[in-house]
Amino acid sequence: MALDKNQIAQRIAREVKDGYYVNLGIGIPTLVANYVREDIDVEFQSENGVLGMGPFPYAGEEDADVINAGKQTITTLPGASFFDSATSFGMIRGQHVDLTILGAMEVSQDGDIANWKIPGKMVKGMGGAMDLVASAENIIVAMMHTNRAGESKLLKKCSLPLTGVKCVKKIVTNLAVLEVVDGGFKLLERAPGVSVEEIDKSTEGNLIVGGGIPEMQF
Repeated sequence: MALDKNQIAQRIAREVKDGYYVNLGIGIPTLVANYVREDIDVEFQSENGVLGMGPFPYAGEEDADVINAGKQTITTLPGASFFDSATSFGMIRGQHVDLTILGAMEVSQDGDIANWKIPGKMVKGMGGAMDLVASAENIIVAMMHTNRAGESKLLKKCSLPLTGVKCVKKIVTNLAVLEVVDGGFKLLERAPGVSVEEIDKSTEGNLIVGGGIPEMQF
């Protein structure tokens, strides 16, 4: 059974460790804050100038003045702070963020990421993605394994304009957890009920499979 967006976020939340400062990109990554264990202390940063983001607000409790980089209303935790973009990007470029979680349109088996532009289509801009991937040492991508046409988004080479080169460390899709290693995508875990063969068929890049592949735990 392929995962939905919330389950992808739930699996990624297991990668968040106590004491981490974490930047959440637009899309699936914003859901990660809803699933972090309550017994660890984590600070979520948004490049529009927020440190200390909490889960999404309940319906009717939204504050239109408190938003993330994707213009979604958010909550803040006790001790949260707000600041300008210069300070925010100083944190990012100064490598003070321990983990960056981004969405992507494509990822190559070399760890390249394309997530900001589709030629010929209207886009909102690159946001903070290029700064994040250039500065972060630990980057996890949250994405669907294939596009709406059923074509793989895990490629030998990206076809879209690159956001960053050889920067992605791990990918969590609706089908699998994969690590970028020399020679391709190393399969670490598979979604419940999804076979290795199905993952291989949905991966254009080189899929490296060694031994039995366990199902994801949440």
